[in-house]
Amino acid sequence: MLAEKYCLKLETPTVQDFLLLRRKIGWGDLAANLAEKSLNSSLFHVIIYYDGQLIGMGRVVGDGAMYFYIQDVIVDPSYQSQGLGTVLMDTIEGYLRYTAQKGSTIGLLSAAGRESFYARYGYIQRPSDSTGHGMCRFV
Repeated sequence: MLAEKYCLKLETPTVQDFLLLRRKIGWGDLAANLAEKSLNSSLFHVIIYYDGQLIGMGRVVGDGAMYFYIQDVIVDPSYQSQGLGTVLMDTIEGYLRYTAQKGSTIGLLSAAGRESFYARYGYIQRPSDSTGHGMCRFV
């Protein structure tokens, strides 16, 4: 539960707010048109504002049926360690409990050192006894 000073919304952040938050956590610059297209193609958003400023967000992308991918679960460094990441993930998990059906796959790429945060929600590291290495390619 968020204190009264925070405002949680289930909506898309503005492109400018998204780009600023990415910069604050060290993810670098991204073209505004690319960010806008990506945000608008998402299945679900949860955002947290404090005093009119975006301080946290998370979203789900995918096909909305078999594949869901948790993306951009981020909290402004000035507001970390206050449980806001947990609020974001709890909200995302609520959406997924309602939307993802038996047979669906939910994936994510954890930031280094944050794996235990996602493990609390039942996500497993790859490789495991039943899965190969997770892989990605950055362009």
